Amino acid sequence: MSDKVEEGPVPAAAKPSFGTRAKAHFKKWWWLHLGIFIAVVLVVVLPVIYVGYPNIAQSDVNKSTLTINSMEITNPAPESFDIKVDQTIGSKSKYHPILDAFNATVALAGTDKPFFTLEVPSIKAVDGANAVIDQRVVLKDLQPFIDYSIKVMKSETLDIEIKGETGLKEGALPKTTVDYNKVVTMKGLNALKGFDVTEFSLVSNQDDDTNMVGNVFIPNPSVLTLTLGDVTLDLSIDGTPIGTSKLNGLVVKPGDNNVEMRSNIEIAKVFPFVSGKDAKYKDFVVPITIVGKSAIHEGKELPYFTAALASNELKIDLNLGPLLGGN
Repeated sequence: MSDKVEEGPVPAAAKPSFGTRAKAHFKKWWWLHLGIFIAVVLVVVLPVIYVGYPNIAQSDVNKSTLTINSMEITNPAPESFDIKVDQTIGSKSKYHPILDAFNATVALAGTDKPFFTLEVPSIKAVDGANAVIDQRVVLKDLQPFIDYSIKVMKSETLDIEIKGETGLKEGALPKTTVDYNKVVTMKGLNALKGFDVTEFSLVSNQDDDTNMVGNVFIPNPSVLTLTLGDVTLDLSIDGTPIGTSKLNGLVVKPGDNNVEMRSNIEIAKVFPFVSGKDAKYKDFVVPITIVGKSAIHEGKELPYFTAALASNELKIDLNLGPLLGGN
């Protein structure tokens, strides 16, 4: 009998599970996967931060609105004045970044000729945010502001363009730079339509040669407060000069303005229009043409306001009957 022992089949080694193999793979190649993850994050996040975020910021600034609630010009000089501007920002954005203080040029829209620069304070861009600018303005070039003043005087509305560049910071995101460019529509003085002489009477023995005093009504539909100083107006009837009127220390505020008027009238030049066989206005109602002659503050002429006043011819019908003894 043989003592030979037959060998049975050798069992195969168990195959590692997927989890085991994955664990071994990441243990060996962790540095590679970390690098890939970082690269993907950088590829995705960096464009969002440095391209998408600035574009969103600029878009929100573009969509925001600016309303000028009031603008006051005081202490005027021939080439400078104090200005105070109250303004409100409108924004429907879900973001509320901080805008840095910046210098903004102001010009008539479409001219690209700024007439002054405003120092805009830092502000948080939330809907209804209010900002007040209060500074001294120096006019480096008079003509653009003269053009603006004439436009304000003669227009029902006008557009001004405000331009600047500022920093914008939203939360923990890096600061970005945005362009601030707004066209704002404002009401003008509308050629002083509604201007009227509400009362007048003759006087004598006045130190300034005044022989007629009265009151004038000046409507101001705008949000502007304008310190015009001592205003002199030329008066005429059908092209014939008859004298001047003065509105001393004139400050035109928004709304209705009732102002004292002092006039020096050459009565002898008026009589031929209302009395005699060839009188044109025998009913004593005469058409008076009024044109601004000058605006002077503290002894110095204000060329921008003088030009604005001179550009606007006013016409009123004045009943001189009670003054000159007519019916």
